[in-house]
Amino acid sequence: MTRAYVGLGANLGDREGTIRHALQLLAERMRVVAVSSIRETEPWAYADQPPFLNAAAAVETELTAQALLGELLEIELGLGRTREGPRFGPRTIDLDLLLYGNETIEAPGLTVPHPRLHERRFVLEPLAELDSALVVPGKGEVAALLAALD
Repeated sequence: MTRAYVGLGANLGDREGTIRHALQLLAERMRVVAVSSIRETEPWAYADQPPFLNAAAAVETELTAQALLGELLEIELGLGRTREGPRFGPRTIDLDLLLYGNETIEAPGLTVPHPRLHERRFVLEPLAELDSALVVPGKGEVAALLAALD
């Protein structure tokens, strides 16, 4: 079993309901170990859109990182996610594979740890809530990364 961390975000429709539904769908596919609180955050990179709700979940899975990403994309699609519109723009749901064990992965369509994880307070805060000593390979402890943003 591998412990992985998934970021969840939504800023269209019933944001909290969609995040909770995504968590339920995750739990049907793997063991959800812990879920952070859901917090409202300002948009990142593309400001002309509604605020997001964001959270993170720790999961345990026997799936490979690529297969886990496939499951996340399938859940997004089932919850109405489209890839139309501007990059970083509004979305019904966004599920990001943030960390997969201690692995560093560079593959077509998949980079782990998530390439901008260390720059995003809306990702680091929920991860710190789950495990402040969590290490992002190549970057350091989540708590230190979060402190560096202050």
